[in-house]
Amino acid sequence: MGYGDMLLLTAIVIAGVMLATWLVSLALRDASVVDPVWPLGFIAVALTALVAGDGDDGRRVLIAVLVGIWGLRLSFYLAKRNFGKPEDFRYAAMRKKHGARFWIVSLFTVFVLQGVLMWIVSLPVQLASVPDRALGWLAIVGAVVWAIGLGFEAIGDWQLARFKANPANKGQVLDTGLWRYTRHPNYFGDFLVWWGIFLIAAESGAGAWGFAGPLLMTLLLVKVSGAGLLEKDIATRRPGYADYVRRTSGFIPRPPRRG
Repeated sequence: MGYGDMLLLTAIVIAGVMLATWLVSLALRDASVVDPVWPLGFIAVALTALVAGDGDDGRRVLIAVLVGIWGLRLSFYLAKRNFGKPEDFRYAAMRKKHGARFWIVSLFTVFVLQGVLMWIVSLPVQLASVPDRALGWLAIVGAVVWAIGLGFEAIGDWQLARFKANPANKGQVLDTGLWRYTRHPNYFGDFLVWWGIFLIAAESGAGAWGFAGPLLMTLLLVKVSGAGLLEKDIATRRPGYADYVRRTSGFIPRPPRRG
């Protein structure tokens, strides 16, 4: 299968996933269902590349396994976090703004948009599935980077969930564990996961052209839907957060500042 065919096939798969999710959101009147589906969409892309691709078998299997582990963990975490709760404030605000038109507005501003972002971020997965070089040392480096990233993401999420589960911590700032070294260990972990997958893909030659994927993911995590969105107004809701910002790295882990 050629590059164009693979890119078109994964676009069709993503479109199907997001359209089905949109229909479910209409039935539930809750656009938040897109959150746990987001990582599952990447799994769908990786499986498509695994089955339909004809590149190096080892690389296709390795990428599919790593994307699968990352996606299933994140999807389960998000589904568990959102279960029984009202619609996420982002989508609730959009629903209030657009009123009766939200059903069609959400199709494009939530589901189509996220589908396009998913397709771009997953470019290394898609391009690495086309025939080229076999696995080598760069794939090992990529797998190590991925593993460190998954550890940061999973441990950070676990520490945050445990912190929030204690009623005594309501309104407080988590500044222990990984959160002592970065204000967003989960987002930093996501960043490493996708750069690790890129390194595995880049060794194939063609996969290196997918660098736009991890670059876009980095932009989303740092400036748009990740750290940037979360910190937009959190200081007004948590009195101690400004001091936390002063002493703690915003993204890349480092020892906290003193004084």
